[in-house]
Amino acid sequence: MRHTVIAALCLAAVATAGLTGCAGGDGADDTSREPGAQSTAKKPKTSEKQKPKEPFAGLTGGEIAERALEATTGAASLRMKGDVPDEESGGTLHLDMALDKKGDCAGTMGLGDQGEAELVKTGDTLYMKYDEAFLRAQSEGEPKADVDATVALLAGKWTKTSAKGADAEDIAGFCDLDLVLGGARDGDSDAARGRTTTVDGTPAIVLRERDGKDRYTLYVATEGEPYVLRVDSASAADPGSVTFTDYGRPVPAGKPSGDVLDLDSLG
Repeated sequence: MRHTVIAALCLAAVATAGLTGCAGGDGADDTSREPGAQSTAKKPKTSEKQKPKEPFAGLTGGEIAERALEATTGAASLRMKGDVPDEESGGTLHLDMALDKKGDCAGTMGLGDQGEAELVKTGDTLYMKYDEAFLRAQSEGEPKADVDATVALLAGKWTKTSAKGADAEDIAGFCDLDLVLGGARDGDSDAARGRTTTVDGTPAIVLRERDGKDRYTLYVATEGEPYVLRVDSASAADPGSVTFTDYGRPVPAGKPSGDVLDLDSLG
């Protein structure tokens, strides 16, 4: 369980930092259409007076990337959603997590078809709810009677434990946005500017960078703060895609309603 959570959040941060950790951008503007994005290439030509203002005029791709990472790491809160690889299992982690710099978080995570867990951290308390598939996958190899007892006790029920406890400390630590995105702050980017597009309806500019055979694509908002909207990694080691939304919005990290099983009281 602990490895799954840490791997998901760390890999999301690694993907965000891809453009700062790699070198060798080809320097050419991208003219290809982005998968799943809406291209503006076929719009009718307009007069000079009607032509929209060029986003980030005069800035290189690397300079835009650096501004984007500064804005993103400076955000008080955000939501990360995507699929990233889990090195230990060889499967794919499914992550949907809102988190902030106070250390609060709320969301879901799962590994392949091995079930899902919900997580909420508020203050010094960590709440988690596991489905049956998740519990059985995490208990693989244990005696059937023990697994059945665990499922009967925990499946579909909210549990709570101290976020400062030995079993929860690592998970709780990765609910801290400063910690999760800390690795994205260092380094220079040599990204190439691409065309403008949209990500879930938000205008964006595409930046591309390569490191050997690895390819990274970053989508940066062109209106308002230059937040990172999506990162696609074609890296052999860390392939995946992560979207970033809900910048500055409060994390829905309230105490779950109904009965909550206190794991600390059970020892």
